[in-house]
Amino acid sequence: MAYVILNLVCVAALVGIDQAIKLWAIQYLAPVEAITVIPHVVELRFVLNQGMAFSLLSGKQLFLILATSAALLLVAYLLFFRSRGKLLQQIAFILVLAGGIGNLIDRVLNGEVVDYINPLFIDFAVFNFADILVCVGVALWVLVILLEEVEDKPSKEQ
Repeated sequence: MAYVILNLVCVAALVGIDQAIKLWAIQYLAPVEAITVIPHVVELRFVLNQGMAFSLLSGKQLFLILATSAALLLVAYLLFFRSRGKLLQQIAFILVLAGGIGNLIDRVLNGEVVDYINPLFIDFAVFNFADILVCVGVALWVLVILLEEVEDKPSKEQ
């Protein structure tokens, strides 16, 4: 039971941080549109995204809500029933779940996601904390899969 509670607390804390940052962006960043953080490198820019990454599927809110919900149910199942004793995998699923929930909240309540991190050194989409959680979580998940493959291969000496 402590395992489930710890996971829920971690997910809730990350979702709370995401939503707090987005609330700040709506209240303080939206009126000024952009704040330079590091000149020519990164700025905070208020953007409302009706799609997903790179504005893909823009305007397809019902599909995005349903697809995201289904994916998050799968990740929650993997977190609570398949990652016990596998810390790196557990962290990966917590990050993906929290980021997905953070953006799903925006999509359900507002029909669009608040983005605010704009790297200036490349022509790239504006993104947010939840997007970072999902990307880092997926990268960790891939690492876990690769490490499991390495461990499962029998050594050539045998």
